[in-house]
Amino acid sequence: MTLGTEEAAAREETDWLAPHPRVVAAAAVFSLGVAVPAVVAFARFLLGRDVAVGLVVAAGAGATVFIAAAAAAYETARLRTTRYRLTGQRLELRSGIWTKEHRAVPRERVRSVDVTADPVRRALGLAVVKVGTGQHTSGERAELTLDALAVAEAEALRRVLLAERPAEQADGPLAELRWSWIRYAPLTVWTVVGGGLVLGGLYKLLGTLGFEPSESEAAARAWEWFTATPWLTVPLLLLANVLVGLVGAIALYAESWGKYRLEREPATLRIRRGLLTTRSLTLEERRLRGVAVAEPLLLRLGGGARVTAVATGLKKAEENQTEDVAALTPPLPAGEARRIASGVLREEFDPAGLRGHPRAARGRRVRRALLTVVTLAAGLGVLDWRTSWVPGWAWALPVLAVPAGWALAADAYRSLGHGLTRRHLLTRSGTARRRTVALDRAGIVGWTISQSVFQRRAGLLNVSATTAAGAGRYDVLDVGQDDGLLLASRAVPGLLEPFVEEVG
Repeated sequence: MTLGTEEAAAREETDWLAPHPRVVAAAAVFSLGVAVPAVVAFARFLLGRDVAVGLVVAAGAGATVFIAAAAAAYETARLRTTRYRLTGQRLELRSGIWTKEHRAVPRERVRSVDVTADPVRRALGLAVVKVGTGQHTSGERAELTLDALAVAEAEALRRVLLAERPAEQADGPLAELRWSWIRYAPLTVWTVVGGGLVLGGLYKLLGTLGFEPSESEAAARAWEWFTATPWLTVPLLLLANVLVGLVGAIALYAESWGKYRLEREPATLRIRRGLLTTRSLTLEERRLRGVAVAEPLLLRLGGGARVTAVATGLKKAEENQTEDVAALTPPLPAGEARRIASGVLREEFDPAGLRGHPRAARGRRVRRALLTVVTLAAGLGVLDWRTSWVPGWAWALPVLAVPAGWALAADAYRSLGHGLTRRHLLTRSGTARRRTVALDRAGIVGWTISQSVFQRRAGLLNVSATTAAGAGRYDVLDVGQDDGLLLASRAVPGLLEPFVEEVG
């Protein structure tokens, strides 16, 4: 090896950088989440065997210190073996205490950069950088995670990876949080199920600490009261569930979307949000293939909607995440959602101009609703015949389901629509969760035309646009046969012509 190559190799080795040393302190703080429940359970065990309180306190303090020290020692070892560097071609990461690992992501494959900071890391001036490549195969991790860097270092890395110009040249914000939007927080599923989730989490926590709520005398008395007066306790429990869910939904909205800001930076979109845990996600605009405006039933009844991105390279949500990673906005007024969608697309987003579908599509939805009612009534009949358990009031359910099913079927039919703009294919469907998608016509790589026996008799078919972004497939449901084929041929000229013959 010549002197020049030796110097180059030495310089290359010094280019490797380490995570910030404060990650050791963060690990020690996080270990308290394990230490405290374990120490509480251990203390209850010792006190139950008449061990002196002083000894219990000393043992608990010692165990807590030991766990924190062990976590800090492990993190120190991880810090000494973790190095990363950014070259002109790739981002590389070396890690592993027992098993060494060397990962590299070519810079041209970077699709998104996610910068997050939970309260502990935020207090220590740290952030976690997750670099996404957009691949979702099970055999290969699509993310490279750097845990943790100084906030300024993480921000600089984000800018370099996405080849941004200085922030002052950005176009400015597309949307910023208005706290009046929090009125839409209760119009989510969390209001309905939040109370049950909180109760289940509390029960699990008490079980971890060594308490058994179901075996207590108070629980036995509560159960006796519940069974003795169900006409009173059931409504009270439902009301309590809704109230707890309401408070939880508002708190979750505030924590997830506090300090929300959606802005267009040069060649990118950046979403920043989070009151306690800050989150910053940057998407390249060239990876954007459209937007979807979702209107779940409760939110729609309140005049609200939310906007999500249809883009390549977005990773799937993790288990501890409550928000879709593709979300561009929180729940907000529907008019504001349409304005933001237009700003993201750089084209007017106007679902009011969508073309409706044939009346035969309504008949299909009405028949499905009636079939559901018949199935419900038949199920009750079989149950009553086999067990004689069905109370008289239960037969009101299929009766009430008839007008409810009819109304939902009519709404589902009104929600159907499709259209073309200069750059996008528009499709809308759904009633429990109505969704309007604007899909970039340049991103459509294929079509799937499907037609069931019943659709063939009604002159209907489904036209599905295939793309590499988002869900990968977006459907125009129960469209007229001629309209559907004409829509596909005009949306991407030349793609469907070999298979379609235009008549008239």
